[in-house]
Amino acid sequence: MNSLINLIIRTSNEGTTLLIRLMVGVVFLSEGIQKFLFPAIRGAGRFESIGLPSPDFLGYLVASFEVAAGFFVLAGLLTRLASIPLIVIMLVALSTTKADILFQEGFWEMMHASRTDWSMLLGSIFLLIKGGGWLSFDRYYSKGSK
Repeated sequence: MNSLINLIIRTSNEGTTLLIRLMVGVVFLSEGIQKFLFPAIRGAGRFESIGLPSPDFLGYLVASFEVAAGFFVLAGLLTRLASIPLIVIMLVALSTTKADILFQEGFWEMMHASRTDWSMLLGSIFLLIKGGGWLSFDRYYSKGSK
C-alpha cells in the first residue's frame, strides 16, 4: 500500500509545474464556488438547460469535486488523484456543451468556445502525468523524487 501511495505522489522538482497547478487549481476552485453561489446560472440551472439528468444533484456533486480537487491541485497534495475527476468533468463539459456548437456553427466556432475547456483538460492531463512538481505537498512527502 505504501508503494502505491509513493507512486501516486511521486513527482519531480520542476518549478514550472507550479504554473500549471495555479492555472488549473484557481479556475476549478473558482468555478466550483460559483456553482454553489449561483446555482441557477452556473450549477443546477445550467445543467438543466443542457439536458443533464438530476441537475440539482449533479450541480452540487460537480461543484464539490471542483472545489475539493481545485484545492488539492493548488496545494499540490495528491495532485494525480485530484486531476482525475477534473479530466472527467472537462470531457463531459466538452461533449455536452461544445458538440452542438461544432455541428451547428462549425469547427472554428467550437474551438473558440472551448478554449478554456481545452486548457483545463490538457492542464489536468499534464498534472496526472507529472504530479505536483516543486513547491508541492506531493514533493515534500514523496520519497526518492527526482
